[in-house]
Amino acid sequence: MSRVGKKPIPVPKGVEVAIEAASVLVKGPKGSVSAPIQEGITVALKDGKVEVSRKGEEKRDKAFHGLTRALVQNAVIGVTEGYKREIDLVGIGYKAEKKGKVVIFSCGFSHTVPFPEPEGVTINVAPDAKAKDITHIVVTGVDKQKVGQTATVIRGIKPPDPYKLKGFRFVGEVLKKKAGKATGK
Repeated sequence: MSRVGKKPIPVPKGVEVAIEAASVLVKGPKGSVSAPIQEGITVALKDGKVEVSRKGEEKRDKAFHGLTRALVQNAVIGVTEGYKREIDLVGIGYKAEKKGKVVIFSCGFSHTVPFPEPEGVTINVAPDAKAKDITHIVVTGVDKQKVGQTATVIRGIKPPDPYKLKGFRFVGEVLKKKAGKATGK
């Protein structure tokens, strides 16, 4: 049996779980998220806990058992706590500015790069009101997949250079600096 799949998911107070035919809808104080249910997987709400079980013992069913449980768990965490990814803009003149629902990046190109804020995701440029840090971005939302995808797309605008490590990088990301061209003997 799947180690991940057999663990019940506790439902905190203020969170509603609605089980439908092909998805689980989780509503909470921060919003609502829908998690899909794969074929051969059943989801039940018992004693304030969500339990995921599978019908067969095929390899596919075992894989989807753990996946479905993880997706429902991510939905419960998302509507209660939310998810966030932080990005630092490293380089001289690199900055971000938010105008309405669009974030404008200046990152060494001859033009600025506009990035529209996706639905269900919030992008903050200066998260601390006291700090005027325009090189730190926080991507927040209730859907873990959307937050991660948006942060990855933003990082892809200017990924870190392997020689000088300039570019957009996740906070806590470990980068290995390459040695430059060897000079003489």
